Amino acid sequence: MTEQPRAIDEMNPDGVPRKVLFVAGAGRSGTSTLAGIVSRLGMHVPLPEVPPDDSNPRGFSEPQWVVDVHDEWLAESLVQVSDSRPEAWFETGRISSREPARVRVSEWLEPHFAEHPELVVKDPRLSWFLGLWRVAAIRTGATPVFATMLRAPAEVVGSKQKYYANKLGSAHLAASWVNMLLHTERATRQAEGDGGRVFVRYEDLLTDWVRTTTALGHALDLQTIIHTRSDQIREVHRFIDPNLRRVTSTLDDLALPRRLHDLTGQTWEELNRLADEGGDTTERQATFDQLREEYVDLYEEAAAISRSSAEHARHQARRRALAEAAAQGEPARSLADRVPHDVRAAIPPSVRRGVRKALGRERDDQP
Repeated sequence: MTEQPRAIDEMNPDGVPRKVLFVAGAGRSGTSTLAGIVSRLGMHVPLPEVPPDDSNPRGFSEPQWVVDVHDEWLAESLVQVSDSRPEAWFETGRISSREPARVRVSEWLEPHFAEHPELVVKDPRLSWFLGLWRVAAIRTGATPVFATMLRAPAEVVGSKQKYYANKLGSAHLAASWVNMLLHTERATRQAEGDGGRVFVRYEDLLTDWVRTTTALGHALDLQTIIHTRSDQIREVHRFIDPNLRRVTSTLDDLALPRRLHDLTGQTWEELNRLADEGGDTTERQATFDQLREEYVDLYEEAAAISRSSAEHARHQARRRALAEAAAQGEPARSLADRVPHDVRAAIPPSVRRGVRKALGRERDDQP
């Protein structure tokens, strides 16, 4: 049987401009669902994809190369995927501004346009490097467009605790959600060369994916979605399961500290307004600027108060490392000294200096 022509070829015989849809948002917020929908409607997820697992049996619809390079950069930056520190954005921002990193990403993107002119790139780590991806896409002659998934923070926290066995607690996960979403909002604001952004409620996607995805396609001028075929639509109907929303809880269930509870609730309320038609205004962006400032103040206050806990954790880690070395009959060494030399050599000097400073082991540069 002859393969059916793609709808985009049928409706647009002269071809369409290159575009990259970047699906951003916190992990467990429905990014895989949206990427899975648009890929089944004809957009191309660069291969190979991350394989499904028990936490997401229907698949992640994310390129393995993207996940691997993000993991590499996060490790270099000493940033966690769900990092609640406001300063973490400065650490990943240093990598995003590097010319070799931009070249590396644009060279990876380029050959995938031979498969399809409209690509979808999704990874929960993506928000940390959105500026880099924007530049890389433009360099390939593509227009970057952005879709940020919105899911109630209590559900995101509950889902991470259920499927990722997260031990850091509800307060940390809620704070990291606030940190991630406030920065993602800022990073996806209109810039030169962009083709727009949308905010998509996970609930809307599960309730009426056709209406929600069609609106997204028209808002971002994605020809693949606008001109999709009926057989592709039927495939998405088989893919979507209302029971995908397997974790339901409210903010009150998390028992957060009062100020964090209030800030999380305000952030969620404002994000919901962005998903409404006409809700993405300059006035609302100013509100997000204020929320970010409030979050930075809250985090800095909490960090100042909890400094003793951080010091205690550092001493505990050192004691464990020494105990492990003693049990194995090794000479007493610090944890940093136990890292193989070739691994340490691969870490940039500035990062090594930062680690030594944090451990109170700064070297004396005097002869």
